[in-house]
Parts: sequence; structure tokens; C-alpha cells
Amino acid sequence: MILTNAVKHFITITKHKLIVFKLCCKAGEPWRGFMHDWSKYSPTEFWESAKYYNGKYSPIHACRRLNGYSKAWLHHKGRNKHHHEYWYDYNTEQKTPIMPYKYAVEMICDTLAAGMTYQKDNWTNDYQLNYYLKARKKAKINPKIDAILLEVYEMISEQGIDEVINSKTLKKIYKSHVGDINDKKN
Repeated sequence: MILTNAVKHFITITKHKLIVFKLCCKAGEPWRGFMHDWSKYSPTEFWESAKYYNGKYSPIHACRRLNGYSKAWLHHKGRNKHHHEYWYDYNTEQKTPIMPYKYAVEMICDTLAAGMTYQKDNWTNDYQLNYYLKARKKAKINPKIDAILLEVYEMISEQGIDEVINSKTLKKIYKSHVGDINDKKN
């Protein structure tokens, strides 16, 4: 069973990476798309995720439900700057700093691709907005990044991905909430 799940998980994460890459290219961040989620192939993340693979939603959620935590998630969020959890530091004054533009864009592409990967033909333009409206209640995320995500997901819900996921639109939204694009060497 674990071998079958390993093959299915490999296919799922590879499909997800491909969708993220395509969306990041549309968004003007092809390098972020290429570099996206390589840690999912590491033994720490891959084998736990294969063990809890279900094909309907992230195996990390399944692992958390059974064990109360996920080693794969702890490993993943600590190595991937496109997760808002990477930026959270409870020992600092500003606990949720503003994510640099390139990682915020990668996060948007990642969340859209996750929905597309798991929902398949059931994915709609409003899927990510509805998902985020539920998830954000627990999220420890910078209010400006939260506003960016809401605006992007609302626009996608109304106009579709092709109208919203492009460099011009995403830069305009980011700048309207954050100011200048802070694309430092991170």
C-alpha cells in the first residue's frame, strides 16, 4: 500500500509543481515557480505524505488529524518562504512581517494550484476565496498580506485567473497594500 501511495503522491506533487510553475510564469516569477516545493521530495516530507496520502486533500492534514502534528509540515514550512508560517516569529516585536513580493506571488500561485490539484474538475474561480475565508480565521499572517490575498482571490472569483494572474495586476495589488515592492535578496 505504501508503494502505491508513494507513486500516487509523487504524481500529485509533481502535477502541483507543474501548475505552480505555469502560474508563476504567468505572474512574471518563473524562477519561483521552478524552485517551488523541492523539499516535498525530501525523505522527511515525502514518506510521511505517502503514508497519509488520500488523493482528496493534503496528506499533512490527514497526519495532523491522527497525530496532532506533522513532521512533514514542520520541515516544509521552515524551508519554503512562500508560506506565511515561515515568516511568523513569536519572539519578535513584529510577529508577522510583510512577505517580499516574489514569495507572496509564489504563495498565491501555490494556493491556487493546490485547489486545482485536489479539486480537479470541481475547481471553480471562487474556490480559493471560499477556502481562504474559512482558513484565515486561524492564520497568523500580516494584515497587509491578508488584504492582498483577499483582493486577489476576490478578483479571481469575479474575473478569472487569466485576468488576475499576471505581473502587472499582482504588482499593482501588492503596491496598493504594501507600498514599494520589497524584493530584497531573501
